[in-house]
Order: sequence, then C-alpha cells, then structure tokens
Amino acid sequence: MRFAAMRPAFHRPDSVAGVCELLAADRRAIPYAGGTAIEIRRRRDPVFDSVLVDLSRVPCLDRLGRLDRLDRLDRLGSEGTDSGGLRVGPMVTIRRMASDPLVAEVAPLAAAAYAAVSNPPARNAATVGGSLAQGADRFDPPAALLVLGAVIEVMSIRSVRRVPVADFFVSGRRTVLEPGDLVTAIEIPAAPPGSTASYVRRCCPGEPDWPCASAAVRLVRGDGHQRLRLGIGALGDVPGLAELDLAGKREDRAVQAALDAAEPLMHPVPGTRGSVAGHRALARAAVEDAVHRAWRSR
Repeated sequence: MRFAAMRPAFHRPDSVAGVCELLAADRRAIPYAGGTAIEIRRRRDPVFDSVLVDLSRVPCLDRLGRLDRLDRLDRLGSEGTDSGGLRVGPMVTIRRMASDPLVAEVAPLAAAAYAAVSNPPARNAATVGGSLAQGADRFDPPAALLVLGAVIEVMSIRSVRRVPVADFFVSGRRTVLEPGDLVTAIEIPAAPPGSTASYVRRCCPGEPDWPCASAAVRLVRGDGHQRLRLGIGALGDVPGLAELDLAGKREDRAVQAALDAAEPLMHPVPGTRGSVAGHRALARAAVEDAVHRAWRSR
C-alpha cells in the first residue's frame, strides 16, 4: 500500500527577522529556498512533518554583488577593508553563480565549481544557501570555497555570526547550523592579483551528477614566490585543505608536492560507489590535472 506524502505547514515571512522568529518558535521549522533537497526528502518519507519557512518573499536574499567597505560597515559596525570580493545571498541560484560575469571576474574558481554541480535542472532550482545547509559530502563547491577562504554569515534571534567554511562542515551532512539558524550570506574574497585557479572533478561510472573525487587549486605567483592552496572534496565527511610553498619548484615537482599533500586529506568510505583504491586513484588524477591546469594558465 502506498501512502501520499503529508503536506507540511508553510509560512511566507517577508523579513529576515520574521524568518528567524519562525525558526526559533518550532524546532521542526526549516528554511525553504530552492526546495530540491526538501522535495526529495518529502517523496522518500511519507511522515515528513517539518514546518517550511519560505524565503522567496524576503528582500535582498537573492542579491549578488561586490563585498565592499560600506557593506561591512553597515553590517558589522566596525571598519572593514575593501576586499573587492563577493557577497552572495542564500537565494542566489547555482546557475547564476556559474554564469554571472561578476563571479567569473572576481572569483573564477567559484564559478567553475558551481558550473560543475549536478545537472541543468538542478542548477536552475537549487540555491547557494540551501545547498550549503544540506552539508552534502559529494557537493562540488565546498572544496573551492575552502580554497578561496569564504565565510558564511549565519543569523538567528540570538546573534549574527560569521563562520569560515573551514569550520562550517562537521561530518557527512552535518554542519555547525543549529535549530533556528539561517544562512544569510556567503562572502568570497577576490582572487589575488596574479593568481590562477582550476577545479577538476572525477565521477564514478554511471553517476555523472556527483563527484567521487574533486580538487580545487589556486596558485599565486609573484616576487619570487609560488604558493598553492589545494582543496579536496567528495573523499570524506568534510572537504580538506592544504597550503604549499612551491618556491623554486618546477611544474613536475609542484604536482608531486600537491599529490603528497593531498594523501592525508583523502578518506573515501569503503564499500560505497567503488573501492577505496579506486577513489584514491580518481583523486590523484583530479589533483594532478588541476595543478597542471593552474600552472599552465597565465
């Protein structure tokens, strides 16, 4: 016998404060953005009884613009620095992150990672905030956001806090978000002058929408130095980060140094979507390809 999924309670506030009040009033309440993950849960669970708080009527949550000094003064009440980076609202779609010229100009690594996400229908519907809140361990952007030093702004009726991406993911699909919390923005610093970047994913056979291993790389050259930040994704509960000083190294030595640094960041789960050895091989191929691409970009 098949049961129809229950229809959850649905609220449509028109302010961030209203959203936070609703989330605080009922522990079952969860934000509803693009709805892709929530709709999957509803179909799978006939007794899904969460209270949905729709974000579509809240102004500014779909804003994508430059993170400038005035933004920081207004929000933080203290003197900030003009990072020239991006402030991305949680209702910005994955598709917009992948295609917006401003993202490509300011943070091309972010644009590349978001362009790799899943498939066109999912990119059209899914949002930046919703995808982060799900904490998916096989999602493309976290490794790139880690390399970029992104910060996630989280608001509740209690406080506003800024959480580095490095501290946001806890394990698997768990994040630091608590009941009543709302992701209100992602701040992405601008790429340093003279930097090059690359994002490479490798998928298991038959699963083109989700990576089994991914590597995000940013290389900064100048004044005799070469520094590389390497993010590893889809190979453990949380993305991993390594930072390397490549001063004096040629391309082949730089690739080997990156491979060595990536090894301790690889934690594939045995028995899922292939062997541990197979996932490590995919990860090494992704790292090698990503470093070569960044090295050869000028």
